[in-house]
Amino acid sequence: MMDYIIGIDVGTTSTKALIYDTDGNIYGKANKGYPLYQDTPDMAEEDPDEIFNATVSAMQEVVAKANITDGKVIAISWSAQQHSLIALDKDFKPLTRSLTWADNRSQKYAAEYKQNGRGMEMYKRTGLPIHPMGPFYKLLYFKNERPEIFDQAAYWVGIKEYIIWKYTGVLKEEVSMAAATGLLNMNSAQWDEEALKETGLTERQLPELVDTTDKFQGIKSEYAKVIGIDKDVYFVMGATDGALSTIGVGAIQTGVLAINIGTSAAVRTFVDKPRVDPKARLYCYPVMKGKYLVGGPINNGGIVLNWAHDSLFGGEVEAAKLLHIDSYDMLSKIAATVPAGSDGLIFHPYLGGERAPLWDANARGSFFGLNRKHTRAHMIRAVMEGIMYNLYSVTLALKEVTGEPKAVLAAGGFARSTLWTQMMADIFEHNIVIPESYESGSLAAMFLAKMALGLEDNLEDIKKYMGKETVYEPNEDVFKRYRTLMPIYLRLSRDLSKEYEGIAEYQREFSDTDE
Repeated sequence: MMDYIIGIDVGTTSTKALIYDTDGNIYGKANKGYPLYQDTPDMAEEDPDEIFNATVSAMQEVVAKANITDGKVIAISWSAQQHSLIALDKDFKPLTRSLTWADNRSQKYAAEYKQNGRGMEMYKRTGLPIHPMGPFYKLLYFKNERPEIFDQAAYWVGIKEYIIWKYTGVLKEEVSMAAATGLLNMNSAQWDEEALKETGLTERQLPELVDTTDKFQGIKSEYAKVIGIDKDVYFVMGATDGALSTIGVGAIQTGVLAINIGTSAAVRTFVDKPRVDPKARLYCYPVMKGKYLVGGPINNGGIVLNWAHDSLFGGEVEAAKLLHIDSYDMLSKIAATVPAGSDGLIFHPYLGGERAPLWDANARGSFFGLNRKHTRAHMIRAVMEGIMYNLYSVTLALKEVTGEPKAVLAAGGFARSTLWTQMMADIFEHNIVIPESYESGSLAAMFLAKMALGLEDNLEDIKKYMGKETVYEPNEDVFKRYRTLMPIYLRLSRDLSKEYEGIAEYQREFSDTDE
């Protein structure tokens, strides 16, 4: 008899499910997407039931692929996007869609808290940077601008808590997900009294707080039957995608950086006690005893490359489809025809505002340095480099708080591009280590399930499941190019920041999108 564990990662644009045996071998993968609703420029919502259905479909597919005849699925363990917020009525029915981290409608409340100093006070207690991504600020938006929803809401939850409740009827929230709300005191790992007072919430409106390895048995029979698993399966709470992506690349020790580029991106490291940035550029969230995650999340990761893929190379993409060629691989080859530094073309990738390091929801993207020599090939390389410059700028802030990195580990879809990964090594001037298992969130979710079930007891042992490592070494021949461009990139970010609010207000006022 063989036991299986499903590690499931509820992301911003899709849900991934992987099914493992208890030795860490993968028996099936599935990826189910869902739309992001952006009816106005600052809106970024998802339908929680569409996401729930995606999790059902993904698990159903991987169970079928595993063709289990000699065992059963013993646990489902969860990774999920941070900073989501859903209002539920007394019967647990959604009153809203899920507001994602990218929703900026609470921008003015974050700005007020930044200006009056209360935001810094909140940051020092909760570790949540002063930005509309935080459910704390989203709640202020509902309280002040949507009172008909705020007054009716019996519960406020994130997407992971809603999904687990729908499967089981149990409403719990583990500490890492709770920390990302800005409602948790990072020192006590309990709901923060002042944050509740500011938002007007009570603890009864929030889920029960539990550890990341908390587990309980039982799934509603209707879903067990559809997925093809037993009703007595364990649900393991898991953690945020940020925490699990860091664990899943083996960045367990303080000073080891984990970088992930998916739709968004982040630079993170673990520390053994709460540590905040005097400039509030980084978050600090408890994950488990003696493990606090410090890092900077970035709005503009792979989603920016997707924009360039569709907007700049639409014709080539369609041709690639007809020829059954991977269009992203095609873009990498086009970008590789241009020298490092893109002949002086710099791209600021702030297409959807920006969190770290700017923390400005009004930030907008730009090309700088265009001349007649530049082509679309230069533009696509500049886009890839711009995303890396932005990640490196967050790393500079992280160095100030946690010191020089001992190692840099990376994962995410970008790692499949040799050009992009080499670019990271060259810009960071550091070896970049890529584990074979690039689905780091699902892997770590599986490992936490093993810890919850008593099958593992040391977080460091996840490394035995990660496969071989590929190391990208920096190319000294291009150091001078990137060292020269990086200060220009940073100065431009500061100079352009004076105009972000003005251009953002213009776009809101004259947008052709109906309210």
